[in-house]
Amino acid sequence: MFKIFKKNKGLNRQILKSRRDDLIVHLNPKSPVAEAYRGIRTNLSFISPDRPLQTLLITSSGAAEGKSMTLVNLAISIAQGGKRVMIIDADLRKPMQHKFFDLTNFSGLSNILTGEDSLEDELRETGIEGVSLLSTGVIPPNPSELLSSKRMENLLEAASRKVDLVLIDAPPVMPVADAVILGSKVDGVVLVVASNRTHQQMLLKTRENLDRVNARIIGTIFNWYPLKNNRSNYNYYHYYSEGRKVGRS
Repeated sequence: MFKIFKKNKGLNRQILKSRRDDLIVHLNPKSPVAEAYRGIRTNLSFISPDRPLQTLLITSSGAAEGKSMTLVNLAISIAQGGKRVMIIDADLRKPMQHKFFDLTNFSGLSNILTGEDSLEDELRETGIEGVSLLSTGVIPPNPSELLSSKRMENLLEAASRKVDLVLIDAPPVMPVADAVILGSKVDGVVLVVASNRTHQQMLLKTRENLDRVNARIIGTIFNWYPLKNNRSNYNYYHYYSEGRKVGRS
């Protein structure tokens, strides 16, 4: 499904490939996938019961490990539990979050970090109760510099005052420095690891890079792990924190 959006009398055009079908927790809340995300939601609540997490970064070692889809479904699951969740798409190189909600991406985080707009100007409703979105906006030429700025720190502080939890979608750790920069600014980091895709040495190097800035890695979600069921089809398991199994997806 493709949608074409026009702005300024057709001078700007954005082609958006919808990924709304990936909102499994929203579309099929009784599915095994939704149950898996509820298990992750529960584990998160046990991480720091006296001082709940306010800002959580989701990233991976490399590309195409499912971090963005994991984040958006986790956000919906947390919102279904009665919390207010803000998604910040900080992947200023390959933005994805706006596609899950069929939204345009003409402005957003980059406009705030360059001083053009405020969070109030750019924060958007997603159509899902309890979930709001700050998309990336126009891709800037200097993502790392913007994400390391004082404005980014101020934004995270302002966002955490508005909602119960801020979930930040960051680029993979190994190709660029963005996730490492952000990892030093948040309460916790969750790594998404793709079964049979993430190389062990890459994962170890990812851990080293995050440890170097004292990022708090609170868990790992093991994604796309194949397991045959009784009907010889494939299910998947998500794992969270030290490899504990939390459910099928």
